[in-house]
Amino acid sequence: MDSRFMFSSTKIQSRSPLQRKNSSENLDRFIPNRSAMDMDYAHYMLTEGRKGKDKPAVWSSPSSEPYQKLLADTFNITSGRRILAFKNKAPAFVNPIPQELLSSVRQPKIVKAWRHIPQSPERTLDAPDLVDDFYLNLLDWGSSNVLAIALGDTVYLWDASIGNTSELVTVNSEDGPVASISWAPDGCHIAIGLSNSDVQIWDCNNLQHVRTLRGGHQLRVNSLAWNNHILTTGGMDAKIINNDVRVREHIIETYRGHHQGVCGLKWSASGQQLASGGNDNLLFIWDRSMASSNSPMQWLHRLEDHRAAVKALAWCPFQSNLLASGGGGADMCIKFWNSHTGSCLNSVNTGSQVCALLWNKHERELLSSHGFTENQLILWKYPSMVKMSKLTGHTSRVLFMTQNPDGYTVATAAGDETLRFWNVFGNPKVAKHASKANPEPFAHISRIR
Repeated sequence: MDSRFMFSSTKIQSRSPLQRKNSSENLDRFIPNRSAMDMDYAHYMLTEGRKGKDKPAVWSSPSSEPYQKLLADTFNITSGRRILAFKNKAPAFVNPIPQELLSSVRQPKIVKAWRHIPQSPERTLDAPDLVDDFYLNLLDWGSSNVLAIALGDTVYLWDASIGNTSELVTVNSEDGPVASISWAPDGCHIAIGLSNSDVQIWDCNNLQHVRTLRGGHQLRVNSLAWNNHILTTGGMDAKIINNDVRVREHIIETYRGHHQGVCGLKWSASGQQLASGGNDNLLFIWDRSMASSNSPMQWLHRLEDHRAAVKALAWCPFQSNLLASGGGGADMCIKFWNSHTGSCLNSVNTGSQVCALLWNKHERELLSSHGFTENQLILWKYPSMVKMSKLTGHTSRVLFMTQNPDGYTVATAAGDETLRFWNVFGNPKVAKHASKANPEPFAHISRIR
């Protein structure tokens, strides 16, 4: 047998579990922390502690309670104190601010109140002769709290402050029906798009016709959007035209990109970007700086993700570059876009035709109106897109939707010829009040100047 193997076999020793190691292998010694020791007590225990063991007494047994008490009193030892300590005890925390001052400071508590969402409309009005056409835009609520609705050839005004209804205009049958309406930012003037390709502008305070914009479109004007004094029009001829309503030659820019009728237009809050949707399933984002240049490509982004007509458009009020869009019956999706990059951030299949979209101005929520098969409104929590509530009541697709100036009440119009008002975004009477807190923690304490 090889001697190497014999030698190695003599060096291997079996080890049993839970056995103490040979003390000769551990040659290090542990030096305690002397500053933490009670040296007087340790010296006594080493020199005097065993003198009384020849005369033990019953009361002096180490396990007896009187002995333990006597020992603690003699050497001033608190309960649980160790004679030898290898680690200093951490010092107790001392708050530099007196507790009486902290108790006097009122800390505001932010409590988010639970909001009840009514499941039925607050008010329902008749809307006879409302044209049941997905591609039109026949409802708008102005900044002066007046709602406008087009019913056939006639535009009606409903003053929400007093509940009064009046007729603004009835167009000739050969020019109608009315295809679109949109309030100007001043809440006084309104634009009316007609089926004969004209656009009329009216002064609603004085019930006067101001002017008619002609020559831009060849077919009916489906959609309108204001950007200060610029009125943007979209027609069935696939053209988008910017009109300066202050000058005689009103056409200042024309956007070309859609191949079929334009049914949705929305300017961003900054007035720099315009979103347009069409019957060609395309969504465009236009930038005014690019449109006014001599660039051969006018649009900023051409988005082809939807599989049906894109009518529902809504710019987010709390994130300027966030755009929501909704597709028709063959698509049924709500998509969210970064308007700077053109990337699709999220897509949600709603299960039905998306007719209109509205953002809540006070919370991170989105409201969508739908067509077949349930003709419902759905309130979504953004960005999770969890359904918060589903509102039903219309018996036909909810084609048009708008909100009042304060953003709490939503009006919807449907093919069932009814106009319904919903308190879906809350109630201004129970709006949250800001908590009154001291601007600084010691504002109540007088200062030495």
